Amino acid sequence: MKAKPEILLVEDDTNIASGLQKVMRANGYEVTTLSRGDTGLEQAIAQAFDVVITDLRLPGLDGLELVRRLHQVKPKLPIILITAHGSTEVAIEATKWGAFDYVPKPFEVEELLDLIAKALESSRLMSEPVDMGEAVPGRTAIIGNSRIMQGIYKEIGRVAATSVTVLIRGDTGTGKELIARAIYQHSNRAAAPFIAINCAAIPETLLESELFGHERGAFTGADARRIGRFEQANGGTIFLDEIGDMDANLQAKLLRVLQDKTIQRVGGRENIAVDVRIIAATHRDLEAAIRERLFREDLFYRLSVVTIKLPPLQQRQEDIPDMVRYFLRRYGPEAGVASPAITPEAIAHLQSQDWPGNVRELENTVRKALLTARDYAISLEHVKGVLARARAPAAVSAQSHAAYVTALMDQVERGEVHNAFSKMLADLEPELYAQAIQRARGNITKAAQWLGVTRLKVREKLKEFGLSHKREPEAL
Repeated sequence: MKAKPEILLVEDDTNIASGLQKVMRANGYEVTTLSRGDTGLEQAIAQAFDVVITDLRLPGLDGLELVRRLHQVKPKLPIILITAHGSTEVAIEATKWGAFDYVPKPFEVEELLDLIAKALESSRLMSEPVDMGEAVPGRTAIIGNSRIMQGIYKEIGRVAATSVTVLIRGDTGTGKELIARAIYQHSNRAAAPFIAINCAAIPETLLESELFGHERGAFTGADARRIGRFEQANGGTIFLDEIGDMDANLQAKLLRVLQDKTIQRVGGRENIAVDVRIIAATHRDLEAAIRERLFREDLFYRLSVVTIKLPPLQQRQEDIPDMVRYFLRRYGPEAGVASPAITPEAIAHLQSQDWPGNVRELENTVRKALLTARDYAISLEHVKGVLARARAPAAVSAQSHAAYVTALMDQVERGEVHNAFSKMLADLEPELYAQAIQRARGNITKAAQWLGVTRLKVREKLKEFGLSHKREPEAL
């Protein structure tokens, strides 16, 4: 993606266009504004925009026709449609024709900004090339020339040109999404959409609607029909990340998609044919989940026609020097370092680590070391300091919330923490699960309901944090 994503706004109301342009520019976007649908279509075809936002009613060419024609020429370009009240059915047609999503008037600016962020992420997943083996400056890459990685590259090459389902397995932080994108980009569906869904990040009650869509009145708040991601991905690829977190009821519906190539929207009876390749990924032990009746065995075999197993970083330590140099080149400009360097002793120390967070942890460590060293070569002391701070236990319970947040933000300002939310989650999550399972008296189902996660997630976290879940008798 560019330093500043470029957005084309096609809106004939000058007041709305001016207001949206100011807001989007204030949020770091380059914005081109046009007032006619026909000129908007010409400009969108001629120029490399990252997102197109168009009103429905326009002079010259209406938004619906703009969506249809533009999607035919640039199927990977996300298009957001702004609709007037009562135009929902037209917006649904636009979604069928390739619109990324729509937002009905009146809308909150934050709602549109959130939609733009999602559209940009979708555009990145489809358009940012994933190189394998060696890094090309400015591009995402799967780094490593070890024998085990060479085998994975060959496997990607073997399965990419087919339409078989692929299950990517590996610990958190090993790069499962990159493998999925590489398969997609080398497939014969590379010109069609690639849609990624994190099954663990969407509440179970909303995931079915997200995947399959819903009919009007299907549930409270469903005031209009909505097209799901499977219909949007028709002809392309859908990536189901963290498939092991999927609810048992939804697993059965996904199995039907694999068997019959049809879906049903929530609340609907119509069978809708879809041609979608499914790539799934998980870090979970699905065989154990099958034994515990938390994952369907028939779905497992349908998903794992081909399985690609990503090794933890500690099993390919010979790749670490190349990965470190890649991250230095990638994040040097971000840290203001033109020619970042690292000493041999520092690299040797990085190679000697266990890396429980795998590639993602190594990446974060290099970024922090860059900020710590500034214009000097990253030394052994720099690396040791970053690792010590990152792995030091957080004594959150001894601090008030305000004091904890103050200390956390101080770390952010010093460049020691780059993702405050993830750090807070890592600090507080063990205590949250400990209290939930204690208050639920060892009842995993109840703890899962309270936390809003799956039973499988609770079991995994209890094991990860070394927490007991022995069932206690209910108090009378």
